[in-house]
Amino acid sequence: MTTRNAIGLIELTSIASGYLAADGMLKAADVELVLCRSICSGKFMTMVSGDVAAVKAAVQAGLGAGAAAVIDSFVIANLHPSVIPALSGMTQPGHLDALGVIESFSVASLIEAADRAVKTAAVELLEIRLAMALGGKAFATLTGPVEAVQAAIDAGGAALAAKGLLVNSVVIPRPRAEVFREMI
Repeated sequence: MTTRNAIGLIELTSIASGYLAADGMLKAADVELVLCRSICSGKFMTMVSGDVAAVKAAVQAGLGAGAAAVIDSFVIANLHPSVIPALSGMTQPGHLDALGVIESFSVASLIEAADRAVKTAAVELLEIRLAMALGGKAFATLTGPVEAVQAAIDAGGAALAAKGLLVNSVVIPRPRAEVFREMI
């Protein structure tokens, strides 16, 4: 049985090139399509999952097909199990001690930062929102004890800052319930 513990994503400036890259990725390796859609600002993203070698091969093929339209890409091995559910929408936390928010100019870099954040500290990833009604930006929210949320946000923020794609990050101790209600 093949272990599907990796994801790969390509973010592009062109919708047409995005479909071409997605097709190239799926033809290049035994991967499953996770996301394939246009996003705000006329960008496009395609994400696949599979074993690490297959995802690497698929992303390489997609980069070749997407060529000059590629904005960003990644392959994440040993993806944290909370990332895919957070991409699907808001998860309901058991307790909202502190709220952390990290914001990026890029979809790809934000997913990498969210994965790094939840691997750094004992926090709960609530949501990863990707570029829809955000002007092409992306953000992630997480919760946990204040110190853990701060460590997670610092780690994710450092990953984004290293790429020059960090918009902002905050940690809010004991947020008011009304703030949380507005998020969902």
